[in-house]
Amino acid sequence: MKNFLKNLIIGILQFEARLVLEKYKPKVIAVTGSVGKTSTKEAIYAVLSKQTFVRKSEGRFDSSIGLPLCILGQGSGGNNPLLWLGNIFKGMTLLLIRRAYPKWLILEVAVRKPRDMDKIVYWLKSDIVVVTRIGSVPSHVEFFKSVGDLVLEKGKLIKTLKKDGVLILNADDSHALSLKNTSKNKVITFGFNEEANLVASNSQILYGEDSELDYSELGQAPKGIVFRVDSEGSSLPIMIEGAFGANHIYAGLAALAVSRVMGFNMVPAAQALRNYDLPPGRMRIIRGIKGTIIIDDSYNSSPLACESALKILGEIKVSGPSTELGASKKIAVLGDMLELGEHTDQAHKEIGKLVAKTADILVAVGVRAVNFAEGAMNHGMSEEKIYEFEDSRKAGKFLESIIKKGDIILIKGSQAVNMERAVEEIMANPELKTDLLVRQDERARIELSGRSPE
Repeated sequence: MKNFLKNLIIGILQFEARLVLEKYKPKVIAVTGSVGKTSTKEAIYAVLSKQTFVRKSEGRFDSSIGLPLCILGQGSGGNNPLLWLGNIFKGMTLLLIRRAYPKWLILEVAVRKPRDMDKIVYWLKSDIVVVTRIGSVPSHVEFFKSVGDLVLEKGKLIKTLKKDGVLILNADDSHALSLKNTSKNKVITFGFNEEANLVASNSQILYGEDSELDYSELGQAPKGIVFRVDSEGSSLPIMIEGAFGANHIYAGLAALAVSRVMGFNMVPAAQALRNYDLPPGRMRIIRGIKGTIIIDDSYNSSPLACESALKILGEIKVSGPSTELGASKKIAVLGDMLELGEHTDQAHKEIGKLVAKTADILVAVGVRAVNFAEGAMNHGMSEEKIYEFEDSRKAGKFLESIIKKGDIILIKGSQAVNMERAVEEIMANPELKTDLLVRQDERARIELSGRSPE
């Protein structure tokens, strides 16, 4: 009975969403992939919101129930039947009484199990589909027979494209790029690949004085990334402050690709990326206690994302002073990577191998963490520099005792490991955790946001 009611509510909301799309005719951008979906959505939103009235999906509104709620402009009803009935009523009101409605919708679309996308493609129509990185061992692969099957499932979103719609693909990811052959629509590619339509190059970590991080005593603080984008004979410098990593570069490229499709001026689009609303837990820079810097990548983890994060940790210059306690350190705090199925042990060992090359200390969290440790020790990291913990809170309390001024701490793990708790233990302003950390309001209602152009 419970499943019947759930499916009935989903069916009604999807029907209403479909009618709303037909009535108000907003342009729809659908974003999928395994790595960087949320960052890409936020970057696109930053660019479009300067030009037009746009709404983005929030939180985990990326499923067969979340997407219609976003389209209808409603929050989750949780376990309250009355709230769900209210959502249905408000959806009907939107259909009966014409109201101001966004001209663009940016929808993040996720799949976790086979046929998840089937529940979406039969009713959704999109103008632009963006596919981010997928990787060789993507998250949720555990539920699919092979990586190829997962790629095909995500690729079904392309079926939602209208005849004049545009497909935007990450040219550096072979799985994403392979979807080019499944569509008759116009395709635009982005990446470091020189054959892409938008080519990134000269990516570097941005250093400078940063009063918010209070890092001035240690010299130049790492504060973001800078890179160049070449497209159609023009070249633009792009600066993104407050975060590190390839994900944000790719997110910026995807947003610029969307801007190009829409015919917007690329210069203000590039400027909009400088301080866009960085999603929590995605390589975000947070001030730590004792004059440290935290790279908070605690939202989720997969082999590709973890590898990217560790490479950035390896590239950052440590500016802290040498003292009687030793030079400043790079610390990798890694939680289990989940839903990898038969790839689990080997994937963790490969990450441990990379830790040995990029970090001074490994703090491993979770039941699979022994494989991080084994991989690191097998490639030269001393056992004395490896610490293992059952949960993230204990790991965070341990970090308090070993970190010192100038240290850089990368914190990353899959959602169920709750690595944000380790961040909370060592962040300089824990009173700001609701704004800065992930999973602070998942039990509360998820709100939707829309913004008119400024």
